[in-house]
This record gives sequence, C-alpha cells and structure tokens, in this order.
Amino acid sequence: MNRIDHIGIAVTDINKSNDLFAKILDNDNFKIEIVDSEGVITSSFDLGDSKIELIAPLDSKSPIKKYLNTRKEGIHHIALYVLDIETEMVRLRKEGIRLLNDVPKKGADNKLICFLHPKDTNGVLIEICQKL
Repeated sequence: MNRIDHIGIAVTDINKSNDLFAKILDNDNFKIEIVDSEGVITSSFDLGDSKIELIAPLDSKSPIKKYLNTRKEGIHHIALYVLDIETEMVRLRKEGIRLLNDVPKKGADNKLICFLHPKDTNGVLIEICQKL
C-alpha cells in the first residue's frame, strides 16, 4: 500500500454536493464520471497526492442508493493506492481478509479496483486501486 488515493463520500445530489465541496475545498472538481460497473456518478476533487470522490447513485438499483437508504450521506470508503492490485489481492487473501470481488474491475479515474469486506476491516469499507 503506497498512499491514500481518495476518500469516497456518498451523496444524494451530485450537483448540490459539488457546489458545497467546491466551497469547502476552495477548488472546483476536475472530473465527473459515470461508472457503470458500480451504478454511480462520481465527482473528483484534487488535493495533491489524494482526492475527495463524491459518489451518487445513477438509479434506484445502485449499491450507493441502497447504502444511502440505510445510512446517511457521509464517508463511504477509503481507497488505498497499490502498484500491483492482483499481487495485493493474493496477499490480502493469505492474511485472511475477504475481498468483495474475485478479480479487479474497472472503476473511476481509469483505475482497477477491489473492495475489502468491511467485516474484516473493523467496519471500514476499504478499496484498493491501481492505475490502468
């Protein structure tokens, strides 16, 4: 694990949240992206070595929509950058950490991603990600 890549924040309204975080961070978002594999639209704010990623549901079937229905808006996950996601996935399995997907999948920002099971990470949803 090299660094925190981004902190994902679940939001109900991407436009309203973009305006809010632009004020908070004194910085405009640099990218809005639809991630079909996750059923979300993301908006990213650059903070130098890391980012804030706002995540909103695309439709009522989105996992983020289900998340927002049971929890409120707020921190959804912490993403850690890795150089070799497949090697890290093997290592984590050997350490007894369950993964939420068997193979890396394409995520936002042109990255491969894999989520760790929050029951094995003290309730924190952790994503590992690698640049494609």
